[in-house]
Amino acid sequence: MRKTLLVLSAAATLIAILFLTQASAQTPRLSDFRQLTHGGQNAEAYWSPDGKRLIFMTTRPPYGCDQIFIMNADGSDQHLVSTGKGQTTCGYFLGDNQHIVYSSTHLAGDACPTPPDRSKGYVWPVYAGYDIFLATDAGKIEKRLTDTPGYDAETTVNWKTGMLVYTSLAGGDLDLWTMRADGSHKRRITSTIGYDGGPAFSRDGKMIVWRAHYPKTPEDLARYKSLLADNQTTPMKMELVVSDARGRNARTITNFGCASFAPTFTPDGKRILFSSNKHDCDSRHFELYLMNVDGTGLTQVTSFGGFTSFPEFSPDGKTLVFCSDRDAKERYEFNIFTARWE
Repeated sequence: MRKTLLVLSAAATLIAILFLTQASAQTPRLSDFRQLTHGGQNAEAYWSPDGKRLIFMTTRPPYGCDQIFIMNADGSDQHLVSTGKGQTTCGYFLGDNQHIVYSSTHLAGDACPTPPDRSKGYVWPVYAGYDIFLATDAGKIEKRLTDTPGYDAETTVNWKTGMLVYTSLAGGDLDLWTMRADGSHKRRITSTIGYDGGPAFSRDGKMIVWRAHYPKTPEDLARYKSLLADNQTTPMKMELVVSDARGRNARTITNFGCASFAPTFTPDGKRILFSSNKHDCDSRHFELYLMNVDGTGLTQVTSFGGFTSFPEFSPDGKTLVFCSDRDAKERYEFNIFTARWE
C-alpha cells in the first residue's frame, strides 16, 4: 500500500511539473524594459516597417493638445511631424517607410477643440473636425484623404496589401471603413448600430480586429445617439470583434461587460493582444491580455496596477511597444515603453 501511494505521489508530482512547465511556455513574459518618453501624455506608438522608428501622439509644451511625433526606436530624436495646429490622433506609417497617415482637426481651426462635457460621465470626443491626411515622414502633407462631414480617425495600415482601415461617421454611424492610401476605393465594412473603432489588420491582411459598443436596450441606444449628436461616445463598455478584411463573418470574441480595446494580432495571426479592465471593471486600471482569435485561452500579460494599453509588435515580432503610467511621476502622465517579448 505504501509503495502504491509513493508511486501515485510521484506521478502527481510529475504531472504538476509538466503542467507548470507547459503553462510557463505558453505564458508570454516581458523583459528588458525601456522607457522612451519622460513626462506628459504619450500614447499610441506604432512601428515603422523597418523597425527603426516609432510614430506616436503626445501632449507636451508648447502644444495644448495631442500632436504627432516620430522618434527613433531607442527614444532619441523626438520631433513634430504634424502641423502643430488643432488636435491630432492615430498616426501610422505606410509600407514604403517614407509616408505617414494621421487624423487632424487643423482645417477646422488652429486652436485645440473644446474638451467634452464630463458632466455626462466619462466620455470620449469624436470631433467632427477630424479628417485623415497623407504626409511624408518629414511632415509635409501631400493629400487630404477624407472630406465628408463628421469624424474620420483611428486609422491603421496593412503593409502587405496597402489598405487602410479606419472609423468614420460618413455613413451616419461610427462604422469601420477601408480605403487605399490615395483615398480611393472607400468601402464601409460594418453597419451594426453602435461604435466600431480602433481596428487593426492581421499581418497577412486577411482579418481585422476592433473594439465595439453595440447598445442592447432602448435606453442604451438613446444614450448612444444623444452622445453622438454631441460628437461624443462612451468607452466603458466595449467588447472585441473579429472579421475578415471586408467585415464579413464578424463575431464578438469577448463578453466581459467591461472595457476592452487597443487589440492587435500577434505576428502569426493566431492570437490577439489587447488592453482591458476586466479584472477591475468600471475602473481606469487596464492591463494587457492575450487570447486566441476565437476568444479562448485568455492569459494576463501585465500586472502593473495602473493603465497599460496600445500594444504593438515590432516587425520582427521580438519587441513590444506599449503605453503605460508605469513609474509615472505625476497624475495623468503616460509614457511609451518597449520590452522584449519572450
